[in-house]
Amino acid sequence: MASGALAAVPAAGGDREQPAPAIAPTQQIATLGASHEVYATPGARHAIAVVPARAPITGGPTVLPVTGRATTTAAVRWLRVRVPGRPNGRQGWIVQRGVELATTRWHLVVRTSARRVLAYRNGRLMRTLAAVVGKPSTPTPRGEFLVEESVRVPPGSPGGPFALALSARSNVLQDFDGGPGQIGIHGVDDLGGMPGTAVSHGCVRLADGPIRWLAARIRPGVPVTITR
Repeated sequence: MASGALAAVPAAGGDREQPAPAIAPTQQIATLGASHEVYATPGARHAIAVVPARAPITGGPTVLPVTGRATTTAAVRWLRVRVPGRPNGRQGWIVQRGVELATTRWHLVVRTSARRVLAYRNGRLMRTLAAVVGKPSTPTPRGEFLVEESVRVPPGSPGGPFALALSARSNVLQDFDGGPGQIGIHGVDDLGGMPGTAVSHGCVRLADGPIRWLAARIRPGVPVTITR
């Protein structure tokens, strides 16, 4: 498929009535130096999940958006982070020890009704990209997520040339093609689909030019908002 234009494209008619989302200019992110247990509250006795130090596909470090901070009476510092996987949108608390803090200036917004991906930097809209989104029977899940990994897809493999693997999981498919029903923003190689349509199993597809543009800029830990 030919590369899609990188300039802003008009939104679908119904989407013009929706106000533009307010995007913070920066987002604090935490790179894990080791696996971390996740707790429902700071200092809780039992963990609700474990986040590994390494991402499953690329083996790169796990990077999570930070949504809160706390210090217990024992002077232990805690971070509230977004947790990948099911249930969608889960957050939890990890001990700050062994974590490297930084910030990202990027934030992606997927508007499923408009079938667009909006790329923000420093809180300003940089690009609006036409996309393929989930069909009605397998919709793209809505919520607050993150980019888990940026993956170069091998030539000839579906979804190339790049994929941004998200923390979101399908609300319909518990597994897909041998995987956990993970949602991604990826290319259209060997998949097809006309940008601006809703025909996927839940993932967001972009033409060659736009996905290359995103892959060159978006790194793990970047927040992703999927909305109507």
